[in-house]
Amino acid sequence: MKKILYFSATWCQPCKNFKPIMEHVSRELPVQFVDVDASPNLVAEYGVRSVPTVILLDNGRVASKQAGVLTEAQIKSLWNQN
Repeated sequence: MKKILYFSATWCQPCKNFKPIMEHVSRELPVQFVDVDASPNLVAEYGVRSVPTVILLDNGRVASKQAGVLTEAQIKSLWNQN
């Protein structure tokens, strides 16, 4: 099963701009919102070094990892490619 992990932080301006896009995507695709300050174990587990970061998991394995702000179309493309 596929799932998107969206890593962000409350102090991150690009994250604030990207969040509405991710909220819209989450209406169609399973998205888990991860605050990097509240979830340091997940940050370490997935090697997240910058925010925002989007990780696509497919059956628990990392299928794609993208740092930075993406468009809704780019997110859906990642989903459909993997």
